[in-house]
Amino acid sequence: MTAVPAQHDVRQHILDIAYPLLLRKGFTAVGLAEVLAAAQVPKGSFYHYFGSKEAFGEAVLEAYFADYLGRMDTLLAQPGTAAQRLLDYFYDWLDSQTGDEAQSRCLVVKLGAEVCDLSETMRAALARGTGGIVERLARCVEAGRADGSLAEAVGDARTLGATLYQNWLGASLLAKITHDRTPLDTALIGTRQLLGLRLYT
Repeated sequence: MTAVPAQHDVRQHILDIAYPLLLRKGFTAVGLAEVLAAAQVPKGSFYHYFGSKEAFGEAVLEAYFADYLGRMDTLLAQPGTAAQRLLDYFYDWLDSQTGDEAQSRCLVVKLGAEVCDLSETMRAALARGTGGIVERLARCVEAGRADGSLAEAVGDARTLGATLYQNWLGASLLAKITHDRTPLDTALIGTRQLLGLRLYT
């Protein structure tokens, strides 16, 4: 049985418990009663921290992106060329989407289409979070040009960052649909081509 956390940790505890539920079932299918039962907190505690289910969904997304962007910052700050850091980030993405650990799955793939039609605040949280991902990819492309690991010919950094993210997001969705990692492997090949890198190094 999960221990009930100290009072100051209750909000984060609810978010932590809810994340795998939403990742597995989606936003609409998860009721507040299910979240409260799993977190072992009363309804009053939930509404103390979240004014509505919509506000709760926004908070889940914000917490997800805070963790994700922090991990991304760590990966893109590793030693080596910027081109290698970009590849390492996408190798990590591939591993996270094909491994056995369900907790690593992409929440954007799971909730993106569903919640954008339900909630403007949740759509905006998704837009902010995905925008942060694209911005980091663009900065790494610029760093690659500066250190010589990426050629100028690869194009505008912002456009390339957005293209890479869109390719991988689409590949993750297709891999989920097909239960096959081939779309992600294809995305990795396409990433090397977009970056002007040899296919196998």
